[in-house]
Amino acid sequence: MNFSAYQNYFEEVLKADHSTEPYNDPDYMEYTKLNWSRQSRWLKTGEISAALKEVVSKINKPQTWIIITEPWCGDAAHIVPFFHLIANLNPLITAEFELRDAEPHRINDYLTNGGKSIPILVVKDERGKDLFRWGPRPAEAQNLYTTLKNSNAEFEEIKIALQKWYNEDKGVSLQQEIAALLKG
Repeated sequence: MNFSAYQNYFEEVLKADHSTEPYNDPDYMEYTKLNWSRQSRWLKTGEISAALKEVVSKINKPQTWIIITEPWCGDAAHIVPFFHLIANLNPLITAEFELRDAEPHRINDYLTNGGKSIPILVVKDERGKDLFRWGPRPAEAQNLYTTLKNSNAEFEEIKIALQKWYNEDKGVSLQQEIAALLKG
């Protein structure tokens, strides 16, 4: 699906009766509502760096960016908007959004340490060959997550720490990592 279809799906999740997992859990629904607000905020305020704009402008062959995500994912709320903004910078980039928990279950080909962590960005060339894979979060945020998890921090503490990190970073680390990968 394209970004517009993903946004429509996200809105449908927020409006639907919540009889299916994981949205039948009130905590998940609250978090999904927060994710909608966070994603909307980054779509309005997220700025793409001049350095990344330059790298993206030099893409001269078609690429397909597959973004594997879900509305309930807190990291995705901070990352997916930037993928959308970046992909829109060059008409040779086609962004496709896939749900982790739905067919074609492509996440099974891009596991992180054996898990289905998201969001994942897979960039393919015009022949469908993988150029690179990125995800599920910028290296610094991943280090923060790993440190907290290894210290047996409560899930709520981890969520708050990551939220603070994303707000302070403003997409800078993500953009630096994507620029480095695009440069090859």
